[in-house]
Amino acid sequence: MSWQAYVDTSLVGTGNIDKAAIFNSEGTSVWAASPGFTVCTTSRFRGRTATPTSWTAYAHAWGKKSPCTLADLPSLQVGPAEINTVATSFADNSDVKKVQSEGFHIATEKFFTIKSDDRSLYGKKGKEGVVAVKTQQAILVAHYPDTVQPGAAATTVEQLGDYLISVGY
Repeated sequence: MSWQAYVDTSLVGTGNIDKAAIFNSEGTSVWAASPGFTVCTTSRFRGRTATPTSWTAYAHAWGKKSPCTLADLPSLQVGPAEINTVATSFADNSDVKKVQSEGFHIATEKFFTIKSDDRSLYGKKGKEGVVAVKTQQAILVAHYPDTVQPGAAATTVEQLGDYLISVGY
């Protein structure tokens, strides 16, 4: 199965996830993504931290009013600094991880950390949330909407992570 098929079928196709991406384990390369859920590669933001302020400027360029949200832009993307935060959280062995005390951003939306260990990172914003799972060679990042139970979303992503680990990824 291709990486894109994992996103389309095993994550988004379940109905428990509405946006997802698969990155390499360092978070520096995107292997597959659902529309609007990829690392920003435009020259305008390359190398910059994706912050609500910079995305608000981007929203104004599209004629949208701030604050900018996922629904506002045709292809709002996950910033390189955002996926880097997720990737580094897996290696953080502190008693209280930085991501636990500060939360994290995905596509400029701030999520409060619910769980963070060397394999999984769960975040919540209201009733919606993000589940990230690290395998040997990949990081799965999935967003679930407010209509999905967090446990169902977590199970979907964790099961794909288990499968990828079992086949050497």
